[in-house]
Amino acid sequence: MSTCRANGAGPKKQISIRGLNKDHNHDLKGLFKGAATRASVIPGPFREFYLRSLAKGIKPTMVRLTLARKIAAITLTLWKKGENFDVEKLKSQAA
Repeated sequence: MSTCRANGAGPKKQISIRGLNKDHNHDLKGLFKGAATRASVIPGPFREFYLRSLAKGIKPTMVRLTLARKIAAITLTLWKKGENFDVEKLKSQAA
């Protein structure tokens, strides 16, 4: 990360970089973004989440990003626990 000084004086501040680092997995990123795009248009709990978020005034791109992150988190949890997806658990979390 780089540093900078505000107006050339004072202590250095760290400039933060949002998002993934340079070493992120491009294939997985594309997979989860594609899954979020698909899930936002087909009927189901993810579309409901998408529509609720749009109704709150959140930009579509940010809602899809949030949806991709949600799908990635669910995938990791299911993989680690060895469980199957249960839509009822998803609905109880969204409430």
